[in-house]
Amino acid sequence: MDLIELKSQWNQVLDLLLEQDRIAWLAYFDARLVSLDSGKLLVNFADSEKFGGDHNYKSVRKPEHTAKLVSAILKVTGINIEVVE
Repeated sequence: MDLIELKSQWNQVLDLLLEQDRIAWLAYFDARLVSLDSGKLLVNFADSEKFGGDHNYKSVRKPEHTAKLVSAILKVTGINIEVVE
């Protein structure tokens, strides 16, 4: 799977995450998918249209939120990846 394929299924991933844990969904719904390489998905939270700088909120995201995102990606796409910020 490449980044374009993952992006095409990202809304399904987020919908599943929302069903499982609204807080985890809130932590990742605004993530920008940057790259997918060697099983690692790089995400960031920069959006020049919304804020003048980064709106990372990394302190809010907990390991269990990331684990739920990884699980949702696996269920939707069939691939097991690591999420890197």
